[in-house]
Amino acid sequence: MGCLVSTPSDASGHRRRPGSIGELVVYIPGFRIPKRIDFNQSTGESLPKNLIDRISALHTRIVVMAAQESPVASKSRRRTATRHGGSSSDDLLQALEGYLLVLLGLVEDGRQLRDKVNFVWLNQEDDAEETGMANVWYEVLSVLHLMALLCLSQANSLLVPKSHGDGYQPRISEESRRNSIDIFLKASGYLDCAIRQVLPQIGNDMRRELPVDLAEGNLRAISLQALGQAVDLQLGMAIDSPKATLAVKRRLACEMVKYWQQAQDNIAVLPLQDSWGKKHQLFIKWKFLESKAAAYYFHGLILDEGNTEKSHRAAAAALHASEEFLRESKKASDAFNSTSPTSSRSPLLWGSMKYLSEKIPKDASSKVRINRDLYSQESVIDTAPVLPDFPLALKPDDYQLPQADLSWKRE
Repeated sequence: MGCLVSTPSDASGHRRRPGSIGELVVYIPGFRIPKRIDFNQSTGESLPKNLIDRISALHTRIVVMAAQESPVASKSRRRTATRHGGSSSDDLLQALEGYLLVLLGLVEDGRQLRDKVNFVWLNQEDDAEETGMANVWYEVLSVLHLMALLCLSQANSLLVPKSHGDGYQPRISEESRRNSIDIFLKASGYLDCAIRQVLPQIGNDMRRELPVDLAEGNLRAISLQALGQAVDLQLGMAIDSPKATLAVKRRLACEMVKYWQQAQDNIAVLPLQDSWGKKHQLFIKWKFLESKAAAYYFHGLILDEGNTEKSHRAAAAALHASEEFLRESKKASDAFNSTSPTSSRSPLLWGSMKYLSEKIPKDASSKVRINRDLYSQESVIDTAPVLPDFPLALKPDDYQLPQADLSWKRE
């Protein structure tokens, strides 16, 4: 079944904990980093030397690259270019994909070794500094988790506003937004695969010993976060498009509420005592409140198109709720940014929130004033109407575990 070693965090721990992670658009839970393994000692003479050498080399490369990439991702900077024209995160993602092919051979063709190698990773959101398990499926799960977080890091690097030196304000191109949507769906696909194909392979007793970073609720929360941020980008592009109707914008905003609500439900029950975990919860709360502000705003505008007093009163109530959620989201944003590791609020609003931050206070105040004049009532604010319930359109990429490397068959 495999054994487990979990080491508590201490003052001289090896986890990299920056005091500040700078400006960000996408919250990236701290990277888990693998520790070196002596595959020769763990496998003995059960594997041919060339296979042992290959999996050892791949694993060692990932250990080094992950340790280098972690502080880069935490600082939310532009991706570091490599001499081949790609980026360090691209190279690490490619290395992980290659390692996964060889690793899966231990599951399919090296079943007798499935519980022989003790895989150890440094945690970020769990109280325990590191967790080791002699179970290949734990390693597969850890690899997929890291692949997903690398995607979030790539999306963040595309979405943090950058100055182009032309005298204009920093901006996010439509190409960057579209590419980021694809990356978010890819990240969600890795995590969806982890939940569907990998977690069921780990026994219940061992699943209870997984670090909170890899708990099913956390994997689902990150997957839903990726989908929620993808819909937010779609909403921003719809707002910028003269062809997008109010109905389209309302539908996107209401779908976004459901993604963030589900993410919040999943992460709320986790024992996230560490600062990274608390910051993760605050990020999801912040984005959930923003999505509610957007949904009630567009719902209010559509209700206001009605011709009855009832529809106008409901519109005023929806716009008032939108303003309240916007106000609460700003408080949640401040709490998120001030929680260690601290982060900075972008001085430049863009996308859906740039538009909504300007329009919501203005339209909510105007609508209440107009209704008072029309209906001569001291107060026209009722309970906020129920938001429409739309089926979720965005789905994770359909990522499946690949077949084991052919070198296993040859051996």
